[in-house]
Amino acid sequence: MQAQSFANYPEKNITIIVGFPPGTATDTIARILAERFTNRLGKSFIIENKPGQGGSLGAGIAAQAIPDGHTLLLSATAPFATNPHLYAKLNYDSRKSFAPIGLVSWLPYVMVTNPKSGLNSMQDLIEKSKLEPNKYTFASIGNGSTSHLMMSMLTSQAEIKMTHIPYKGSSQSQTDLIGGQVDVTFDTVLTLMPHIKSGKLKALATGGLTRTSFAPDVPTVDELGLKGFNGGAWLGLFSPAGTPRPIVDRLHKELNAALEDPEIVKRMLGIGSEVLMSKNPSEFEEFIKVEYQKWGQRVKESGAKIE
Repeated sequence: MQAQSFANYPEKNITIIVGFPPGTATDTIARILAERFTNRLGKSFIIENKPGQGGSLGAGIAAQAIPDGHTLLLSATAPFATNPHLYAKLNYDSRKSFAPIGLVSWLPYVMVTNPKSGLNSMQDLIEKSKLEPNKYTFASIGNGSTSHLMMSMLTSQAEIKMTHIPYKGSSQSQTDLIGGQVDVTFDTVLTLMPHIKSGKLKALATGGLTRTSFAPDVPTVDELGLKGFNGGAWLGLFSPAGTPRPIVDRLHKELNAALEDPEIVKRMLGIGSEVLMSKNPSEFEEFIKVEYQKWGQRVKESGAKIE
């Protein structure tokens, strides 16, 4: 694309690749943004779901696209910060294969238990686990998933031992948690809040440094004594490396304008997602570098690997 044509961007319809299935938070937010961008930029923004490898299949496809701003990627923490440390081989480099555009949202996590488990609080879990190592179990939505790594962080920081039970997804882990087959889990507020509200599950703590607006009465892990504990999932918008900076800057401006729109904020809150913005693409790029190192250390400590 020639320099003089940047002003004409976009010149055709734009594909937003999503590495997760339809109906997920990432997919829903991509569709909210696509609708906004279509109205603002005069071309259709089309969602293309490419699920697999914990979001990394879609990231790999986006990385190979022509870097002209007409193929974008809406992705999450895992393909950029955890999967590179988990998978033996990926067909992209999360730090070099993309031109980061901007942060989009934060998906807060909450730790829950079955009300009949006998665990009354996070401190109660820690104290009982110290007395009886490996007695208590925690579910995750898969080996190396955010839910696994956050519980691994907690057990490491609290110096306790628990038994990890990996599942293939949230619906399975939550069914067994409600049924009493497993004791605790960390998962998104989005997926757990209906069960918390119905009384089927009890919230023990949230994973961020500050309380989430979705569960303001639930204390953070940090508040409860494990200082500095901070975990959750972010979403961000990317283009392939080599995308001209004027296009990246244009998309960043449009993205932040969308995230400041009260109607879009309301729709995102409605699916359990808090707006998270970056001042500019460079700030987002630095954020990814920090996340890569942080989650890499967490993967190492957990011992998780995926062949």
